[in-house]
Amino acid sequence: MSQTGGGSHSLAFRVMRLCRPSFNVDPPLRLHPSDLFVGEDIFDDPLAASSLPSLLSPTTSSSSPDPNYRHRFLLHHSSDAMGLSALLVLPQSFGAIYLGETFCSYISINNSSTFEVREVIIKAEIQTERQRILLLDTSKSPVETIRAGGRYDFIVEHDVKELGPHTLVCTALYNDGDGERKYLPQFFKFIVANPLSVRTKVRVIKETTFLEACIENHTKSNLFMDQVDFEPAQNYTSTILKGDGHHSKRESLIRETFKPPILIRSGGGIYNYLYQLKSSTGSSALSKVEGSNVLGKLQITWRTNLGEPGRLQTQQILGTPTTKKEIELQVVEVPSIINLQRPFVLKLSLTNQIDRELGPFEVSLSENESYVERVVMINGLQSMFVPQVAALGSTEFHLNLIATKTGIQRISGITVFDSKEMKSYEPLPDLEIFVNMD
Repeated sequence: MSQTGGGSHSLAFRVMRLCRPSFNVDPPLRLHPSDLFVGEDIFDDPLAASSLPSLLSPTTSSSSPDPNYRHRFLLHHSSDAMGLSALLVLPQSFGAIYLGETFCSYISINNSSTFEVREVIIKAEIQTERQRILLLDTSKSPVETIRAGGRYDFIVEHDVKELGPHTLVCTALYNDGDGERKYLPQFFKFIVANPLSVRTKVRVIKETTFLEACIENHTKSNLFMDQVDFEPAQNYTSTILKGDGHHSKRESLIRETFKPPILIRSGGGIYNYLYQLKSSTGSSALSKVEGSNVLGKLQITWRTNLGEPGRLQTQQILGTPTTKKEIELQVVEVPSIINLQRPFVLKLSLTNQIDRELGPFEVSLSENESYVERVVMINGLQSMFVPQVAALGSTEFHLNLIATKTGIQRISGITVFDSKEMKSYEPLPDLEIFVNMD
């Protein structure tokens, strides 16, 4: 951490970052005695392996002393190859600070003079490009005295929520030994980096939306993801999809209760999450909500190797912009039996999806552009009148049809025309029916 400050002062600030220690890794140069005399393929022959002299095996264990350290290069346990000792290492430098972490700092104000200072008012603030956050202020209860060679210590914490340059501003207002009132400012600068990146893809299949989130680790330590939850917008429900294979109900319950954290390795490790989103209010209601392409946001929590926590929340994730349909034509009921050359009734529903009245309408079969003989046609008048539909309302009506061929046939080209606004809407998707012999 860099610091700035100047002038002749009795007091001085010292800052140390408080964070979890790290493992002490001692790169091992250890071996098994058999590697010095025979190749590793000797263990492929059980008889040859059993004939190895017992002297080739380590004779010491963790419980037997080895005062001359003759066996210090021998592998006594498989974990010895990891190089992890029983020691932990305290931070030797300020280190990297990442978005979503809690910045915790131990601050000491030292009196290096030969006389005591009095009425010390101490302030500690975090300054970013956007704001200034007060962490400590002793204005209402100043430190009465700091003796010569003494110090006053305190700890400050701050949840890091902004990227970029930060400055820890420490100030002291105090009476010097000769009674002079002095002001000491010191500045400690550091950079906040992004610990991970989140890339999303959205796919819509019929009425289901699939959201893929790819999380990449940009830190120098492994991240253990405690929680990667998707909080859907009010119009959606969310389900996470996992490729865990087939498990019994009991196994699934145990795995959900005691689920291990997901490891994303340091320096570019990635992990993909897949969520299934469905409309909780139905497609017609969803289209009435402004800004309905907002899907929701991700809540991400993690821990580092020794449990240092972190938490991030993404911005709102947007889906494919939805085009708002004015009307929706749906099939309500199709007769179970349709006979050749016999009239049948198709029950339809017309829904007004905007906040003003529409209509009246004419419903008809559009022209057949493929020049293929139309098998199912309207029985009677070739267009049907439908009265006006109130705002956000719907109406049901019946369309009389007749089929001229047997077998599987299609009803195609049912179109709605607004007589008032003189425009046609998209035709109803083709509908397959089975026509019986009379």
